[in-house]
Amino acid sequence: MWVEAADVGLRLDTFLVTRLSARSRTGWAHIIGEGRVHLNGRAARASERVSPGSRIEIWLPAPPDQATAPGDGAPLSVLFEDSDVVALDKPAGQVTHPAPGNPTGTLVDALRARYPDIVVGDARRPGLVHRLDRDTSGVLLIARNDAALRALQRQWSDRSVVKEYLALVVGHPQPERATIDAPIGRDPRDRRRMAVVDSVRPARTRYETQERFARATLLLCVPETGRTHQIRVHLASIGYPIVADATYGTRNVDLGRHFLHAWRLTFRHPLNGARQTIEAPLPPDLAAYVELLRRA
Repeated sequence: MWVEAADVGLRLDTFLVTRLSARSRTGWAHIIGEGRVHLNGRAARASERVSPGSRIEIWLPAPPDQATAPGDGAPLSVLFEDSDVVALDKPAGQVTHPAPGNPTGTLVDALRARYPDIVVGDARRPGLVHRLDRDTSGVLLIARNDAALRALQRQWSDRSVVKEYLALVVGHPQPERATIDAPIGRDPRDRRRMAVVDSVRPARTRYETQERFARATLLLCVPETGRTHQIRVHLASIGYPIVADATYGTRNVDLGRHFLHAWRLTFRHPLNGARQTIEAPLPPDLAAYVELLRRA
């Protein structure tokens, strides 16, 4: 976890309450006192003040029943699998991994049930290299062994993975093809949201118009960085929020989710280095809405 400009001057325990909200300030102070929180590589004190660019690491052991449970057996849509990787088509509405308020029923629970041999990485996030927002559907890549996990993590770190999303936005963006280059950080007015702010963490998103409708546009979006809610924040910042995104726009259409889909993912296979592309078609609800717009 990185400290952003808007967080400057906060006590460490207060910062953790603000950013994570899973525990009280006293609870975080206790965890810090146990040496489970490091600030820039060293054990931290609860009273320390955070500064922009500082790195905070937290070690929280998973409860045994959640870390080792076989999962709830929820169905998985598998796009590709071999001995090194699994590519899933995550549905909208499903949380990727356990988190405060969503301890069970996640994609990770279903993953454990179907692939109990995947035990690499964090016990609560076995094999996960990246994540998708709860209401974002599409391609999610999982590593099946330590070597694959390390190789994929390197690719995410050096930004050689190409992530392509389909987003339906309100209005008609001009120009039709552009790059949004604007740093993203925690919204100082609402800590639950992200926003374009002065930040030490740059963010870049390329977009290109695919199809125009009467009052909306289907875009292909390629994030070059991986900030929280990046595509949603960037598009809203230039005046074209994603359709049905109540957080960064308005719930102007009752889709039951925002119109953002992780359509295609291109990476180097961790075993042989060959370029590989995994594609997830638009889910039926989004495809049906596009057809409705075409007929309007």
